[in-house]
Amino acid sequence: MRVVWRPSAYSRQIQRKPEKERMKPQRRSSGRPRMGALWERVVRAGNYPGPRGGSPPPMRGGVRVARMTSGRHVHPETSSISEGYDPSLSVMAVRPPIYPVSTYCFATAQQAAHHFEVALGKVAAVPGERESLIYARLNHPNAEMFEDALRSVERGAAACAAFTSGMSAIVTVVLTLAKPGKKVLYQRPVYGGTDHFFRQMLPEWNIDAIAVAEGEWQEALAEHGPNLAFVYVETPANPTLQMIDLGSLRAEIDRAVTDRHVPMVVDNTFLGPVFQSPLEHGADAVVYSATKFLGGHSDLVAGAVTTRDPELVARFKTMRAFFGTICEPFTAWMLQRSMATLWLRMTKQSKNASKLVPLLVKHPAVLRVHYPSLFEGEQARIFQKQCRAPGSMIAIELRGGREAAFRFLDALKRVLIAVSLGGVESLACHPRTTTASEMSDDDLRVSGVTDGLVRISIGVEYWRDLAEDLSQALDAAAG
Repeated sequence: MRVVWRPSAYSRQIQRKPEKERMKPQRRSSGRPRMGALWERVVRAGNYPGPRGGSPPPMRGGVRVARMTSGRHVHPETSSISEGYDPSLSVMAVRPPIYPVSTYCFATAQQAAHHFEVALGKVAAVPGERESLIYARLNHPNAEMFEDALRSVERGAAACAAFTSGMSAIVTVVLTLAKPGKKVLYQRPVYGGTDHFFRQMLPEWNIDAIAVAEGEWQEALAEHGPNLAFVYVETPANPTLQMIDLGSLRAEIDRAVTDRHVPMVVDNTFLGPVFQSPLEHGADAVVYSATKFLGGHSDLVAGAVTTRDPELVARFKTMRAFFGTICEPFTAWMLQRSMATLWLRMTKQSKNASKLVPLLVKHPAVLRVHYPSLFEGEQARIFQKQCRAPGSMIAIELRGGREAAFRFLDALKRVLIAVSLGGVESLACHPRTTTASEMSDDDLRVSGVTDGLVRISIGVEYWRDLAEDLSQALDAAAG
């Protein structure tokens, strides 16, 4: 995290005064020292104790930067609130300010030249030196504070990059890892937007994306391994919640391709860092639609990528700089706000969903309920091995197909009909005609996306109110 301090107009004014006069505390009419002036002089002098003492923060790009550190490892529930922000660098504000700034200045021309040489890879950074704030298309304090917060809660993560949307994160990762003439293997099912990009867009870059169904990975890896750029999976998958054993898939990839390391990229949007940690199971990069649970309030659009390897994130950030898809300051500020309640929200949502599932299972209008705690056999084994909770996404298949699904959706009163997910409010949609509408009939059939399938994102409302609404809507679906 880099928190920027800049001298105010008053601070610049007192610099022009004689040293003795500058060091005298100014007094108001009440006779008390003017703390703003004292604070500014402490900062300018480099005597930067922070709220409880300590050494000065490091210098970078002519500005002071710091991390919030406790000297010991803290639980992610704590780091999601505190990591990435030091109040002592922002006039002791309890929460981070917004930095709507396009460009950043340097103390000297030589310093500017050095940081550009580092940014362009012409010279190596000094050990311990962090990249400078130069221009907001490259990086800015709010993005970096959010990146630090997400990195701190993603088990196994060493670095993070924030993007303007989940799809911009996915596109950046794909075009960084895959070059023309290479192949990409991705699971089926997968989010409709991702599927469309892989099938319709990647061929324009001469990149061949091949969808792989459950049970076909060994054969696909054997066939395409020699020219494989990376493997991409969602688990749980959107919208059926089908799971993939990441550790087993990692081992299969390594057995199939022995002459090099093939990256495995995992979309962890449905369970988030709270309930699943793909990096601990062999993933090289984890992508998020931060619009969903990370944002959590249906009021922003953003994406993120975390990795075990800082150099890999550096490559993603280089591509991001040229695409111009860094998350802008206000959105990044909102994301960091949301990180403070991530554990509370996702835990409440998962508990709500677990209470509602028995009602759905028992209703005669429901043919099948897709929910991790209901899985059996291999899917149950994967859930127990890989996940810490079932989450708040539920998919139900209704008897009567599309007509029943539409009757159910139209009858909902508290649950809203909308795409997206992970917000504090409960949402429901019909994937076949919305998020998966661009998939072919054959792909939909293989993926298990039926006409009667409804995806429900459970929010933080009182669960009995949701139960009442879902129950009456199911009655309507039954006709």
